Amino acid sequence: MDKVVLYIALFFIYAFIGWLLEVGFTFVKDHKLINRGFLIGPICPIYGHGCLLILLFLNKYSNQPFTLFIMAMLICSVLEYFTSYLLEKIFKARWWDYSDRKYNINGRICLETLIPFGILGLIIVNIINPFFTNILNKISYPVLLTIVIILSVIYIADNIISFFIIKSIRNEIKSAEKDYTEAITKRVREIISQKNYLHRRLLKAFPDIKTPREILLNIKTNIDNKLKNKQQ
Repeated sequence: MDKVVLYIALFFIYAFIGWLLEVGFTFVKDHKLINRGFLIGPICPIYGHGCLLILLFLNKYSNQPFTLFIMAMLICSVLEYFTSYLLEKIFKARWWDYSDRKYNINGRICLETLIPFGILGLIIVNIINPFFTNILNKISYPVLLTIVIILSVIYIADNIISFFIIKSIRNEIKSAEKDYTEAITKRVREIISQKNYLHRRLLKAFPDIKTPREILLNIKTNIDNKLKNKQQ
C-alpha cells in the first residue's frame, strides 16, 4: 500500500510538471499563457502515465543510458499513439496532428517529439525521480495518504466534468461533419466559441484540432497537389 500511495503521488507530480512543460512550450512559441490539456486543472495525465511506465519498467536500465533512451522513446511513442487513437474514436476528433512534420506515423506521433521523451526518460530515472522520492519518503504516511486522497477526488471530478464538456464538443463535430465542405473545423470553432469558458479553453489548448473528415480532405488535397506537380 505504501508503494501504491507513493506512485500515485508521483503521478500527480509528473502530470503537473508535464502541464508546466506544455504551458512553457506554448508560451515560448506563441507568447501566450494557455492552460494546456484536456482537464481544467493544471495537470496533463499523459505525462504522469508515461513517467510511471518509465519508472516501473525502465528503472533497471538506469546504468544503461542508451537502452534507457531507446526504451523511453518506445514507451512514450506507444502511449501517445494509442492515446491519440482512443481519443479520436471516443470524441470523433484529432486533438493533435503531426502530419505536416517529417518522420511521423499517421500524424499521431513523430520523431521530433519522441527524442525529447527519450532524454526526459534519462533525466527522470537518474535525477528527478530520486529527488522527489526522497522528499515523499520524508512525509509521514497518514499525511501523504490524505494528500493523495484529496488530489484523487479532485482529479476524478475534473475528469467527469471535462468528459461532458468534450462530449458536447463531439456532438458539435458530428453535426458539423454533415457539412461536406472544407470549413468543418472553422464551423466547429464558431459554434464552440459561443459557449462558456471551459469550452473555449479547449479550443485554445488544442488549436490544431481536426475532424476525421478534415484529415481525409487534407490527405486528398496533398495527393491531388502531388499528382498535379508530376503532370507538370
